[in-house]
Amino acid sequence: MRVAHFCDSHAGRSDGVAISVAATVHLLRGAGHDVQLYQPGPLLRGSGEPCGVRSVPVPLRNVRIGLPRFPGMRRVPEVVHIHTPGPVGIGGLRYARAHDIPVVMTWHTDLLAYSAHFMEIQFGAAHAARRLALGWTVRDYLRLARPGTERRAQLVRLGQEFLDRTAILIAPSEKTAASFAEFARVPPVWTVPTPVTLPDSPLGRDELRRSLRLPSGAPVVLAVGRATKEKDPALLLDAFARVLRRLPDARLVMLGVLQQRQAVLRLARRAGVAHALRLVRPVPHAIMAGYYRMADVLAFASTTDTQGLVLAEAEAQGLPVVLADAALAGPHRLSAAPDADTFGAAITRVLTDPSLHRRVAEAGRAAAEAYSTGRHLDHLLRAYRAAQAAQQAHPAQGVASASVGASLAARTAG
Repeated sequence: MRVAHFCDSHAGRSDGVAISVAATVHLLRGAGHDVQLYQPGPLLRGSGEPCGVRSVPVPLRNVRIGLPRFPGMRRVPEVVHIHTPGPVGIGGLRYARAHDIPVVMTWHTDLLAYSAHFMEIQFGAAHAARRLALGWTVRDYLRLARPGTERRAQLVRLGQEFLDRTAILIAPSEKTAASFAEFARVPPVWTVPTPVTLPDSPLGRDELRRSLRLPSGAPVVLAVGRATKEKDPALLLDAFARVLRRLPDARLVMLGVLQQRQAVLRLARRAGVAHALRLVRPVPHAIMAGYYRMADVLAFASTTDTQGLVLAEAEAQGLPVVLADAALAGPHRLSAAPDADTFGAAITRVLTDPSLHRRVAEAGRAAAEAYSTGRHLDHLLRAYRAAQAAQQAHPAQGVASASVGASLAARTAG
């Protein structure tokens, strides 16, 4: 099958979207499918892909913005797969609309939740409305600048425009699938999580612990991801303060902290845990497995993630997970309310109860292994074929509008 992927998260960025897209493209190509990937790359030459998009960096942020002028499509795809609603994703949506090609969209990011933390979402929404020629008035654009219900309503309105141009909507978790109830019309929703494609790491447990100056035998709590406000590092650090009361030798390793180092250190000093904290910059995905094996528990404080790919990655390495988002928990994960006392107590229980530690680790590993890359690829290809069928049934619209209830009932992958 010929598929064109459009993603605004640039290659090599250590976020879930970039990792998920890279894994999907790799699996499709490995199975012999013809895949074109449009993704931001350097200004002068685009990404390493033949159809890479030229981009400019955002100052003080590990982000690149794709320029609106794209390289030509080498081959007309049978399906367009949109991963993000930024300039690159919008370009893919416009191309599909102009050439009557079915669109599959993966809802990787909860932009409604993130909009309170990232000003660029409002600018991006305004750009999207203009590029899609939605006919917004000045008052419509001004609503994006007003925090609260007005901004949210305008973003929902924009999201509806994306959904109305989509044949099949992919949710990476049941939590995300349920979140579409806010929209009036939703195309058929398929729940297709990103599989774990983490390679083995040459880094040993003892070697990593020494490099991080961790005391011998110290219980190690690991947190993975950028420590921006929407990930709730304050909750994590306050919960870890509760862990230290019971386990004073414990250490917290926060992996993936880049621009937020000083903000995290201020929070750590306020919580009284700075002496037990280790901050690590993002590392190549190829060596991540070693960090999971080095730790004793993964603590996940965010309640805004759509899947939390690091959860499955940790579980695949036998690391038990404690998270503050019950909607992502499932039967194999230990969840706790997102308050410092409850979350900290749950982390402490896993560290001090060998039987619980073993049960959570074994259940997590079994769940991660059950969702294979082959199963993911099968579900994805079935979604693509369903999109083609929907396009043929409704060629003028490109989507089959459905109520939310009917959409969720249409899910055939899990």
